[in-house]
Amino acid sequence: MNQTLPPGIAVANDRGVARRKDARVTMAASSVGTARVAIVGGGIGGVAAAAFLQLAGLSAVVYEQATELREVGAGLVLAPNAARLLRRLGVMDKLLGCAVPLDVGWEFRRWADGQVLSWEDLAGSCEQLYGERTYTVHRADLLSAIAAVLPAGTVQLGRRCAGVLVHDDSAELGFTDGTSAEAEVVIGADGVHSTVRGAVTDSSPPRYSGMCAFRAIVPADRAPEFTRRRAQTLWIGPEHHLVHYPISGGAAVNLVAIAPAGDVTVESWSATATMEEFLAEFTGWDQRLQDLIRQAGTPGRWALLDRDPLWCWSRGSVTLLGDAAHPMFPFLAQGAAQAIEDAVVLARCLEEDTKAPARALRRYESLRIGRTTRLQEFSRARAHVNHLPDGPEQEARDRSLAAADPLAASAWIYAYDPDTAAAEGEHRP
Repeated sequence: MNQTLPPGIAVANDRGVARRKDARVTMAASSVGTARVAIVGGGIGGVAAAAFLQLAGLSAVVYEQATELREVGAGLVLAPNAARLLRRLGVMDKLLGCAVPLDVGWEFRRWADGQVLSWEDLAGSCEQLYGERTYTVHRADLLSAIAAVLPAGTVQLGRRCAGVLVHDDSAELGFTDGTSAEAEVVIGADGVHSTVRGAVTDSSPPRYSGMCAFRAIVPADRAPEFTRRRAQTLWIGPEHHLVHYPISGGAAVNLVAIAPAGDVTVESWSATATMEEFLAEFTGWDQRLQDLIRQAGTPGRWALLDRDPLWCWSRGSVTLLGDAAHPMFPFLAQGAAQAIEDAVVLARCLEEDTKAPARALRRYESLRIGRTTRLQEFSRARAHVNHLPDGPEQEARDRSLAAADPLAASAWIYAYDPDTAAAEGEHRP
């Protein structure tokens, strides 16, 4: 097949239905490979999907546009719902060498003076409630641990997907180098700017949220002592909040801060700001935070993008996973966890319905879309709660935080089990 799609069209099916996309795709005459399942995107969600599919006895190939498999420097919180699934995959032992088990979580502090508004003792209680600790980890360490269980050759690097052709019982990926690959199932795990998304639903770009994120990693020997505790601490204040916690076995402190975006519209792991710009956003905040920011070197800064929840994220033999399906603000620390949950449910559905992949994908979507929509909406609402100006509403929020038990209140997030959810979904009227 020598098929060149017209400019502006990247996705079409056999019936001539086309979806617009700003790309030009050439499908080469000879395909460079075929696979039962093709995964576009080699981030945490993509490699997790490949790993859980392998555990289910299904082969997959991951196509990653970068020339090396890596995550840019940033930390994340590994909540119990994700940690339990990674233990099932057999990667927790490897992670424990570099992950930090938290003793204190959701420690909210007042922006001006560091007054503790609420905190949760995680040591022991988290395991008792949810069967697993809460950890913090460098994203690169998590990606490496999952990728280590994949057979050699599973991940193909330097393969940028430019578009998807959807057939009745398969799909074909076109790459920017002119090659192509066919698969019975295509999984778009290619993030908020997903190319695969255009084969399923509206391919319009995400919108700017009006917020941006500053990110930095501070070596432990330069970080103030209060940041080296095994604690996840959130400083909340007018229009801003700042989070810090140890990563890399305690060798470093991860720092992420949310601020108004202003004219910042770049969403890229490589985008940077200056320390002075970072400091200016937190002028008047507790001096200890100013001291921490001064140790951050050159911080990353990028706009936070937003999308409304999808009502459908599968079409025929193509589906979406992780941020491609349900990007969410980082305020609940559930982005990576939800991609891992997606991977588990998707692998189960395909394993149990191998002869009808499209039906398996519809079942996967039906089992996941309600939960991820709720998390998207809940995390979006946290922006208002975290960023209240001083006043009656802020005072009411602080009283509510002091009276709350966030660990127990988060049971709907942390107690989630994919197998139980699947069984309940099957019996739901």
